[in-house]
Amino acid sequence: MSDTTASAASGPTTGTGAVPRPKRRLPLWDNARFACVALVVLGHAVQRLTYDSDAALALYLLVYAFHMPAFAIISGYFSKAGAPARREMARVITDIVVPYVVFEGLWTLAKWLVEGRANPNLTQPSWTLWFLLALGIFRIVLPYLALLRWPLLWTLVISVGVGYLPNVDSTFALTRTLGLLPFFTLGWWLREHDVMERLGLLGRRPWWMFAAAGAAFAAAGACAWSFASVWRDVDLRTWLFYDDAYADLVGGQWWAGGVRLALIAVALVLCAAFLVLVPRRRMWWTHFGQYTMYVYLLHSFVLYPFRESGILRGLDPTWIWLPVIVVASVLVALGLATKPVRRIFRPVVEPRPSWLFADRSLAGSEGRRSDPTGSRRPREQPRPSTAARR
Repeated sequence: MSDTTASAASGPTTGTGAVPRPKRRLPLWDNARFACVALVVLGHAVQRLTYDSDAALALYLLVYAFHMPAFAIISGYFSKAGAPARREMARVITDIVVPYVVFEGLWTLAKWLVEGRANPNLTQPSWTLWFLLALGIFRIVLPYLALLRWPLLWTLVISVGVGYLPNVDSTFALTRTLGLLPFFTLGWWLREHDVMERLGLLGRRPWWMFAAAGAAFAAAGACAWSFASVWRDVDLRTWLFYDDAYADLVGGQWWAGGVRLALIAVALVLCAAFLVLVPRRRMWWTHFGQYTMYVYLLHSFVLYPFRESGILRGLDPTWIWLPVIVVASVLVALGLATKPVRRIFRPVVEPRPSWLFADRSLAGSEGRRSDPTGSRRPREQPRPSTAARR
């Protein structure tokens, strides 16, 4: 499904009836995608500062409270719940499975070269690769969830309930996947029922929405900073990963599910505020939102030497270094989405292994590609020759 919306007006009529105007791409979703992936880079970049700085911890908690839930919502918004066609099934392999295997191999090699050790294990995703597996599982289970009467309620029960099952672990990123499943399903549900369009959230928003969204982020940031020592003591950031069983977090207390439910509620509020604040018009960086997987998969290799060398520990004063890292994170995100980087790394980020399929056409064409988060990109036109431009 493409990032488009049908125009309300119709074009000129003919003998066969009204001809609708072509669908137009909404900059909102590309803006939101790029903002989300920039927050992913930022969250990973400031992680080492959180040990020594309350301000860095507050920023980290604020980012992690909503950025991956928002990514899941956006991905679900552009997902189909019908029975998948053969090409859609093939895209799970070409867009998710193959890049996952390739990057797991690259991470194994990197760890062996840098750390002198490696544990090649495809069942345990390295660092950021868990989200690729999550997207694949989301796509597989969505048609079944769509058959249920209350899919959002069932996914909420699954997300909260899985924490009580210590035998469900991070193998194939299952705990995180099930933990974030309500957000992905919510994204699909919003599109299925045209909620965003009915509420007028795809166009101009009234001033009070901006005020409410800004207030939500201000309140969340103030809470994260004011109680930073408390959040550090209870290890709140681990809760925000949706990755550990309650038994590992609080010894299996019966009320642990209520904590996750509260965190889901906070995430929903911040995701709504985030989508309100995202610009609706085309910005100079909007088109980078079509290439978020390049940023997502490659940025960890950029940050890896900085994180592991200890350079990011003990940076003082924080009021200088934290803004520097914020700016650097945005620049890294922008740089990894540029055309030269895409041209070099396209074979590993967007492979088209035709040799893998009995029907080679299922590998997809080189011209038209789609991001695993749902961004459908227009066919790239070949550059005209010098003679043709004269």
